[in-house]
Formats: sequence, C-alpha cells, structure tokens
Amino acid sequence: MTAHPPALSVTGVDLTEGDTPVLRGIDWVVQPEERWVVVGPNGSGKTSLLRLVSFQRGPTRGTVTVLGDTYGRTDIRASRRRIGFASTAVLQRLRPTLTAHDAVLTGREAALEPWWHTYTEADHRRAEALLDLVGCGSHGPQDVGSLSEGERKRILVARVLMADPELLLFDEPCAGLDLGGREALVALLGALADAPDERAMVMVTHHLEEIPRGVTHALVLRAGRIVAAGEIERTLTDETVSAAFGVDVSVGVEDGRWTARVTTAPEHS
Repeated sequence: MTAHPPALSVTGVDLTEGDTPVLRGIDWVVQPEERWVVVGPNGSGKTSLLRLVSFQRGPTRGTVTVLGDTYGRTDIRASRRRIGFASTAVLQRLRPTLTAHDAVLTGREAALEPWWHTYTEADHRRAEALLDLVGCGSHGPQDVGSLSEGERKRILVARVLMADPELLLFDEPCAGLDLGGREALVALLGALADAPDERAMVMVTHHLEEIPRGVTHALVLRAGRIVAAGEIERTLTDETVSAAFGVDVSVGVEDGRWTARVTTAPEHS
C-alpha cells in the first residue's frame, strides 16, 4: 500500500505504427518514490514507451495515466507542463547561439526563445542556481552551440528542472558522450535519483553501464513486450538481459553501478 496514487500507470497498452506493432500488452506502474530504468535493444520500444508516458502521443489500445491525468481525457498541454521530458531532440531544436542561461531559463515554459515570455529576477536566479547544480555555472553566457556535448546534455537536465516537474523522463541521456562526459552525467542523474523527494524518475538506455546509482527498479523490453519488471537487482539478471538482447550476457553490479558482458558471441548467418 502507498500513500499516494501512482506517478504513472500503463494498462493493456498496444502501440502500432502503420502496420507494425511497436508495443504489445504493456502493463506498468511507477510509484512516486521509485526511480526506473527501461532497458532493451534498439527497436524494443523503449523510446516509444517514453513518448506515451510523456503524452507526446496516445496508445493504439489501452490506457495511459500520468500524475492522475489519463491520455484522451485531459488537456494534454496542461499535463505536459507537469512532466519533465529530456531528449536529444530537444537539444537539436535549440538555437545554437542561445546562451546556456537562456536555454535553462526558457525551460520554465518549454519555450525555444526567451522573448516568447516574461521572466522575473527570481526566474533568472533559479536558472543560475540550476546551472551551478549541473556543474555548468561558468557557462551561463556561452552559446549552447559552443559547448561540449556533455555540457549540453547537463544543461538540458537543468532546463528540464527549471519548470519543477513532478515526473522526470530521460530518453537515452548519455547517447553520444565520451567516457568523461558520460560519467559526469551519470553522477548528476544519480544525484537526482538519490534526492529525498517523491518525484518519480524514468530513464531509457540500452547500456547497463549508464544506469546511475539510486535507480530502484528496472523494466526490460524486447520486441515491444515486457521481459521482466520490478526491483532492479531482481530484474537485471543474466537470464533477463540475455533474453532481451538475444546473446548470453553476464550481468554484474558493484557499489550501485552495473555492467554487462557478452559471454558467447552471437551467431551470424
């Protein structure tokens, strides 16, 4: 029993793109105090699932309820304001000459330009504080396009936090980063996961090494279906990860960080 309703609930969900089934028979519940990772190979439906629970689109069949709002029965524009959704697509839409400060500031309204809305001194102070939080305090005046990919990804986290969302969603946040950039971002995500609040967090990845400390649960997908779901140490096993990726995998965890090693090379036809 929990004192609060689920942060999100996906019930009997199918998603079809054209004639292609993308997600099939998905049942998934995330409680407010839980931090989830969604794991699976390319094409398993991870990003599609995140698009559903961020209200970017609706399911073909089934029910998606997020923060008490059910898709198709609510004003999705108002619902999206309560959800922090970070993806590389957002970065690609930002003007390269936008300063890091303004990139974060405009996150309050999910806007692309600072002149679209009016911001208070308190808003500017919050943007500066969030840049400090993500380790980019000195980059405020710099153009986003002049920063490293790792810095840009951390600024995206600050931008998402600017609106103080009730749910955090990260779609492959470490994609394209080198080792140093990845570890800086993983540490930041770990700090968010460890935060003593009841703001649920979900991140998508296909690399177990990218899972930060503090993640409590895992959902494993293959070909649009759930292989396993539940507490992370009971879910990310050799058997479930091997079943998802179609190769024999040895899974390890040490001090809250995960690894996966292929033990048998895949056969090639």
